[in-house]
Amino acid sequence: MKKTSSAAEPRTVSGTNLEYARSHNRRAVLETVRLNGQLTRADLARLTALTPQTVSNIAAELLDAGMLLAGQPLREGARGQPAIPLTLNPDGAYAVGMQLDHQMLVALALDLSGRVRARLEAPVSRPSPDEALPLISDLLQRLRRESGLDWGRLLGLGLVMPGPFGVEGMTSVGPTTLPGWEGVDAAGLERALGLPVLLEKDATAAAIGERLYGMASELRNFVYLFIGAGLGAGLFLDGRLYTGGRRNAGEAGHMMVVPDGRPCDCGNRGCLERYVSLQALYEELGIAGGPLATPEHLAARGIDAAGERWLDAAAGPLRQAINILESMLDIDAVVLGGLLPPVWQEALMARLHPLPLSVRSSSGERVRQGSAGRDVVALGAAALLVFDEFNPQYEVLLKGGRR
Repeated sequence: MKKTSSAAEPRTVSGTNLEYARSHNRRAVLETVRLNGQLTRADLARLTALTPQTVSNIAAELLDAGMLLAGQPLREGARGQPAIPLTLNPDGAYAVGMQLDHQMLVALALDLSGRVRARLEAPVSRPSPDEALPLISDLLQRLRRESGLDWGRLLGLGLVMPGPFGVEGMTSVGPTTLPGWEGVDAAGLERALGLPVLLEKDATAAAIGERLYGMASELRNFVYLFIGAGLGAGLFLDGRLYTGGRRNAGEAGHMMVVPDGRPCDCGNRGCLERYVSLQALYEELGIAGGPLATPEHLAARGIDAAGERWLDAAAGPLRQAINILESMLDIDAVVLGGLLPPVWQEALMARLHPLPLSVRSSSGERVRQGSAGRDVVALGAAALLVFDEFNPQYEVLLKGGRR
């Protein structure tokens, strides 16, 4: 996780002194320490707007739980008490993230500092739940053995896969989705695996991964466009993840951007992912459904004449989609990432300019390339648990502190 230097402007997360908001305040303290690296209790009270007594109580609780570490005294306080710096304890908790895709199951164990402590992967071929669950269970046991981590500090499993979820005619339909997952929920997975599970779309997890571990850490309003077999988007609005009423916000791949365009498996025509996706690229290259339809092959192959045709066909629809997203959401930037190899991403971004006018036309860099790397989805999957532990839940204030 990125830290700011001592000379940088402190980064704040406001708390509240309402008694019923303890879970919110705990997250505010954790997140403020995470963002700034090292803080005293006085620093935390100032940055979170919590009372010194509230901060002291929460800090004591987090120290006892092993989530924070106390350093050597920095200076004398006003009453002669030493100011003790608090830092995040990387071994305070762990999370497992798994990315289930069409061709690969990637699993990694992450500590609280964001460091990958173990990583495994297994090949798959559009697995159903019955096919995937034994593999998921096996990788969990292997991670436990090979990482040597205290599994008693495991927050749980973040499992991500292509969306959308629970939408008739879109879920489990067509080559960009996974078959048989429409009726599977987190509760069923928890019963099968025996640990807490958060289930999310790959694009949403990638957005979390990019915000926590990539270049989007400074962005409060952005859309992460995840180019996989299909196309999805993760949305951060006002610094908070937005998933929608049924967790299907960000299905940018099914925005109709070409009137009477190419037919889509969802039943519409001209959907964005019919032009901007690995599947669309594989079709243009004549390798769809075959052994060469992999990101690794794309990276080794480079951009030939067929690739140039795909770039030309993809740029116009993507340019229009960016204009729509900017105009609707007034975001700081669109971040481009996913499984498309970096050289292809860079070539696609170059094709987008000049971008059409929108409410963001006078701002800085409007389209940016993600920096969290190929494992951004698995990182985001693990970060689902870390994010849930850290991110202040403002909705708690509206629900009387219920979780």
